[in-house]
Amino acid sequence: MVDFIKDILSGGFIQYAVIIGIIASLLSGIIGTFVVIKKITYISGGIAHSVLGGIGIAYFLGMQPIIGAFASAVLVAILIGIIGLKYNRYEDTMISALWAIGMAIGIIFMHKTPGYNTDLITYLFGNILMVTKQDIHIALSLLGIVSLTVFLFYRQFLFISFDEEFAKIRGINVGLIYILLLTLISITVVILVRIVGLILVISLLSLPGAISSLFTKKTFTMMILSVILGIVFTIGGIFISYHSNLPTGSTIILFSGFSYIFALLFKKIFSNN
Repeated sequence: MVDFIKDILSGGFIQYAVIIGIIASLLSGIIGTFVVIKKITYISGGIAHSVLGGIGIAYFLGMQPIIGAFASAVLVAILIGIIGLKYNRYEDTMISALWAIGMAIGIIFMHKTPGYNTDLITYLFGNILMVTKQDIHIALSLLGIVSLTVFLFYRQFLFISFDEEFAKIRGINVGLIYILLLTLISITVVILVRIVGLILVISLLSLPGAISSLFTKKTFTMMILSVILGIVFTIGGIFISYHSNLPTGSTIILFSGFSYIFALLFKKIFSNN
């Protein structure tokens, strides 16, 4: 434990990992709360896995992969939002199609990109220990955008999450706010993908919020608790992997997953007494 703290304070990759973990926890806590309340985890999964297409294209064109990831995530979020609003009965099928198309495009462009790029693999499986100072700056900027947007549209997000019909009666443009929420999810996904990879990203986005929802129904309290849990899971996962020589992203998810199971059992046992 002492060595771990010393490594954090001395700078370097452990310090960067902890910083990006805290930023990711703030993002996932804020946005993951709305994902859990509105029950759109599957939609978030579609956005997350379609990111591979943008990453593959970016590598093929010699661009920064995060640019491709960001562009594809936002585009798919907008498409899913429009499809959900106009063709609701086909929404699940279309999300599955976009999910598959995004991943297929990514695989094809990876195949066409000369050489073997290990950095590309980190987007599939994540590697929080390879985060750079530039990644932190980008994450901070995106955290600022997401936080400001949620602050400005908090009431609107609450209305569409709990009761869209009531939101319409209040004169809220439900379609626009819904697409805005999906766009914020896409931004969060881009940051989380860098940490745990697109395969596990939905777990980190939804599990802190899911645990929080077991113990409180107040949205703001749920959000705060989700942020705290996210920080515990990410730093705890880094600490465990640091001492056990395990993949950090997978360790974070295992920690989160077992915590959710424990919280569920705890809630069930004590609610029956």
